[in-house]
Amino acid sequence: MARAVLFDRLGGPEVLRIEDRPVPEPGPGEVRIRVDAIGLNRAEAMFRAGTYYEQPVLPGSRIGYEAAGVVETGVEGFPEGAEISTLASFSMRDYGVYGDRVVVPVSSLVRRTVDEVTGAAVWLTHQTAYGALVERGGLRPGDTVLITAASSGVGIAAIQIANHLGAVPIAVTRTGAKRDQLLAAGAAHVVTLDSQDLVKEVRELTGGAGAALTFDPVGGPGVVDLVEATAVGGLLVEYGWVGGEPAPLPMNWDRQVTVFGYGNGSYLARDPERRRRSEHFINAGLRIGTLRPAVDRVFDDLTDIVEAHAHLESNAQVGKVVVRVRH
Repeated sequence: MARAVLFDRLGGPEVLRIEDRPVPEPGPGEVRIRVDAIGLNRAEAMFRAGTYYEQPVLPGSRIGYEAAGVVETGVEGFPEGAEISTLASFSMRDYGVYGDRVVVPVSSLVRRTVDEVTGAAVWLTHQTAYGALVERGGLRPGDTVLITAASSGVGIAAIQIANHLGAVPIAVTRTGAKRDQLLAAGAAHVVTLDSQDLVKEVRELTGGAGAALTFDPVGGPGVVDLVEATAVGGLLVEYGWVGGEPAPLPMNWDRQVTVFGYGNGSYLARDPERRRRSEHFINAGLRIGTLRPAVDRVFDDLTDIVEAHAHLESNAQVGKVVVRVRH
């Protein structure tokens, strides 16, 4: 039998449950993997709560994008025993990696050259940041990039990628509690929203110009300030809507800021050439140590999944939450 994390209704972490099921058999274009670690993402919490851009199929919905493990049913390019990670290139309406033995599309696999915790934490965060900053944003050495929700896994990845390219990352956080951690993570500057004026601080830090690129997962009313903090002719990339509120359009069109809605699956993970470039970029960073997922906490097993989701939603973490899977 195989363990699977499922949920039958929308709600908080408590709706997640573990069920024993027959070991799944892969169909055409699929592969079965033994999962050794799972990387949790805000998208999964939203999917569970019914606030994601796609809705789960209830009851008995699967969940989860990101896992590291070993191939159990070999296919071309990925023989039995190959160490792999999964990419977020499928719909959670069809697949989910919260389990100990799961079936996923072969197309979602990438070879793993790091340990299972790193392998479960690196790909979605760093592919999202890479796709937005490099492929879409064209970030260059010396450019200033404004990164909101900077203590998230994607935020830390964006700080690392900006530094890797020689750009200047300005981290934005709600309070001063995470300032030192963000500076230690590589932020050139930190702006705290509870005590500083975002637009004023960014303008001062950039000699009045504003950020060449702004990278934001929050959305909502704060978008107006983000446009004002972005340079004339700059780019604002919205890669999420965590705030859940409508975003008013700014009245100051003189800044000529382009606002781009970024979805990692459609823009990068399912585009073969962009995906190929992202894999080489991230693996190179892993080899030389400039890219490394910040892991806030590692839980011991699937039986901790409810507590792990509660921690994910506490906003107290800096970086990724990972759950090991015992066998």
